[in-house]
Amino acid sequence: MRVGSLQMTTKYMTQLNRTYDKQTKLMEQSDGAMLHRPSDNPIGYSKYLRFSTSYGENDQYQYNVKTAVSWMKNTDSALIDMSDSMKTVVEKTNQAQGTNTDSDMKAIAAEMFVQVQQCVADANTQVNGRYLFAGQADLIQPYLMSEKKFERGLAKTLDDKQAAFFNTATQSDDITQMLTLEGDDGNIYYLNTKSGDIYTKEFVDEGYKDFVSNGCDSLSEYYKDSSKYPGLSDPKFGSLGALKVSDHFDSRGVIKNETDKGKNFSATVGGVTMTFVTIEQYIVTYQGDKKQFSMVKENGAAQPATDTVNAGGVQIAGCSIFDNEDSGNEVSGANTFNDLLTVVAMCERGEKEGSRWMSSDGKTLANNSFNTVNIAQTVVAARQQIYTDCEDMLTTQSETILEDITTVHSTDVAKLAVEMMTAQTIYNLSLSVGSRVIPPTLADYL
Repeated sequence: MRVGSLQMTTKYMTQLNRTYDKQTKLMEQSDGAMLHRPSDNPIGYSKYLRFSTSYGENDQYQYNVKTAVSWMKNTDSALIDMSDSMKTVVEKTNQAQGTNTDSDMKAIAAEMFVQVQQCVADANTQVNGRYLFAGQADLIQPYLMSEKKFERGLAKTLDDKQAAFFNTATQSDDITQMLTLEGDDGNIYYLNTKSGDIYTKEFVDEGYKDFVSNGCDSLSEYYKDSSKYPGLSDPKFGSLGALKVSDHFDSRGVIKNETDKGKNFSATVGGVTMTFVTIEQYIVTYQGDKKQFSMVKENGAAQPATDTVNAGGVQIAGCSIFDNEDSGNEVSGANTFNDLLTVVAMCERGEKEGSRWMSSDGKTLANNSFNTVNIAQTVVAARQQIYTDCEDMLTTQSETILEDITTVHSTDVAKLAVEMMTAQTIYNLSLSVGSRVIPPTLADYL
C-alpha cells in the first residue's frame, strides 16, 4: 500500500493536536480544579455534585444551629433574671407569714409588685427586634400589664399533700386547685369544679389529715369502699354538679360580670347561699400566640420536639383552674404573672387576712410560679445542649465533606507539574520531529 505525503501529514497533525489538547487540559487544571466539565470524569463529577450539595446543606445547618444557640442563650438569660425575681417574691412571701403590721405587709407587697413588674419586663425581652416569648408572633409585644385593677377569682391552690388527697373515683387526674366560695353564714368553702363537690375551708386546710391518720390516703380510697373506715364520714359539705369555669371567668381568671364582683353566681347548698370570692388586682394579658418555630439542625427525619428553639407564654406561664383543659377557656399564657399579682394583692390586705393566706395558699402559689419558670429554663438549657453537641458534629462533617471534595475535584499540584512538563516536552519533540519528517514542498526546492 502506497503512503502518500498528504496521508502522512494528516496523521501527524492529528497526533500533534492530541498532544496539544492534552497539554491544554493539563493547563486548565493549573487553577486547582481537576474537573471543569462532566466529560472530564463523569463518575467523579457526579460525586463532586453530591458532595457540593451536602456541603451546602451542612453550611445551612451550621447557620441554623448558631442562630438557635444565640436565641436560646438570650432566652436562658431572660429566664434566669425572671427566676431571680420570682425567688425574691418567694422570700417576701415567707417574710409576710411572720408577725407584721399592716404597714409592713403593704411594704412587702410593694417590693413584690416591683419584682413582678421586672418579670413581665423580662418576658418582653427582644433580640434583633424580635420578642423571645411571643411564639411565632415575635413582632408583637407579648405581655401587657393593665393600668387598672380587675376582679379575679380567688383559687385555692393545694399543696402536694392536699393535691394527693383530693381526688375522687370518677376523676382521671388529681385536683390541684379549687374555686373559693363565700357562704352567707360567714364561712369559706372550696369547690371542686370537676366533680361539683364542696368542702369547708377547715376540712381542706386541716380536716383531711384525720383521714390520712386513719389510713385513708385519698378520697378515691374512701369513696371506693367507705366501710373500711367506720370512724370517718363523707367530708363533702354538699355538691353542685360539675361547673364550667368559662361560664363565669375568662382565661385570665377575671370574672366576666365584674360589676357584680362574684354575685352573678349564687347557689344554695345545705341551706347556705354561696357566691364566688374575688380579689381586686392588676392583670397581665398575653398577646403572642401558642405556636413555636424550629431551626432544623441536621438532615434526616423531622424532629419537631428537639428542633423547637423558643419558649412561649404557655411554657413560662403554665396554666391554672381558669385556663386548663377542663376550664372551657384557652390557655392564657400569663397565668404565672397573674398568680403572683394575686399574692401581691392578698399581701396588701394586711396582717389579719393576708398573713394567714400567705402561710398556706400564698406560699404554694409563689413556689409553683417559681417552679414553672425553672422548668421552662431547664427545657431551654437541655435543647441548647443538644444544639451545641450538634454544632460539633456538623463541624466534623464539614471537614470530612471538604476532604471528599478535595479528593474528587482538586488537583494534585506535584503530579500536575510533572505531567505538564512531560506533555510540553512531548509536544516540542513532536514539532521538532515533524519539521524533519514532513516531505519538503515545491517552495522548499525553489
